[in-house]
Amino acid sequence: MSLTLVLIVVLVALVFEYINGFHDTANSIATVVATKVLTPGQAVILAACTNFIGALLGTAVAKTISSGLIDAGVVAMTPQLLICALLGATVWDLITWWWGLPSSSSHALVGGLCGAAFAAAGNSWSAMIWWQDGAHWWQGKGLLPKVIVPMVVSPLAGFLLGLTIMGLLFALLSVLGDRGPLRHAMRPRAVNAVFGKIQMLSSSAMGISHGLNDAQKTMGIIALALAGATMAGSLDGVPAWLSFLKIPEIADQGFTIPVWIKATCALVMAAGTMAGGWRIIRTLGHKMVKLQPMNGVAADIASSTVIITASTLGIPVSTTHNVSAAIMGVGTAKRANAIKWVVVERMVWAWILTLPIAGALAWAFVTLLRMAGLA
Repeated sequence: MSLTLVLIVVLVALVFEYINGFHDTANSIATVVATKVLTPGQAVILAACTNFIGALLGTAVAKTISSGLIDAGVVAMTPQLLICALLGATVWDLITWWWGLPSSSSHALVGGLCGAAFAAAGNSWSAMIWWQDGAHWWQGKGLLPKVIVPMVVSPLAGFLLGLTIMGLLFALLSVLGDRGPLRHAMRPRAVNAVFGKIQMLSSSAMGISHGLNDAQKTMGIIALALAGATMAGSLDGVPAWLSFLKIPEIADQGFTIPVWIKATCALVMAAGTMAGGWRIIRTLGHKMVKLQPMNGVAADIASSTVIITASTLGIPVSTTHNVSAAIMGVGTAKRANAIKWVVVERMVWAWILTLPIAGALAWAFVTLLRMAGLA
């Protein structure tokens, strides 16, 4: 394993993280921008700060990405394979970004890893860890408990939570407005002003949850590459000022993630949001359903609850899926026809196709490298 290849992996991983900012960080601030509580510039600053905080709070998802999905006994994820996996995910992210579709960068990365491993193992499905039991079901490894089941359950939970929270808020405001002590103060402008302030907190929770989950995925890839290079001795001859690249500690459950990796991933993701996140924000916050601050608060609380719970369990869920589903739930609570279901249909197709297409792209990149004698 050459130092050049390792550095290329890190660079490509950061490019993926930058593009991830187009998608997933934009999702985390879509509601607060759509409700006009914050300007896009202010929201990006809030997202950058809260993402950074969230990225420092845990490493469970990074460990899942680095050691819980691909069977190291069947195939070793070399720098070439990691590059192909990242390229597969990146290409699909760019395609869906150009279409303005909030697809999942998380599932694109998982699909890329699986596609690259599948190709490297001679098209053997055994390259993937499908299910490994842990002390409890949530401590198990594999694609089924960590990716496939949560891919269905987490957006469903986001939808139901959004629907429930919005319904409860409607009921509360109805009681207070009709015959409660605040009935004279419950004018729409006053309600929007109150929930606008609350949304500052709920949007911050959304940003923290996003950093806690999404920023860790690229951390896992970078840690995997650097730890492998450290073990192989590829970093033994680096100058003293580059010694921070070495990751000597490898535990049974994954790698020790240095603070510099966490900080770099969070900052690069925020930069990506500033560069191109508006396309996704427009789809979620304007095209799918019209949002008021109260709706934004309900959607933020629902999606951040699901994502933080999943992050604690080391499950790499999709911010895209959960925010979108929560917004759908909030819109349905207003009235079923408040949702523009044509837009939803396009989004769902992007969700369904992300894993297989990103995997197929990564598989094709590995195959091309082999034909060229480079892998």
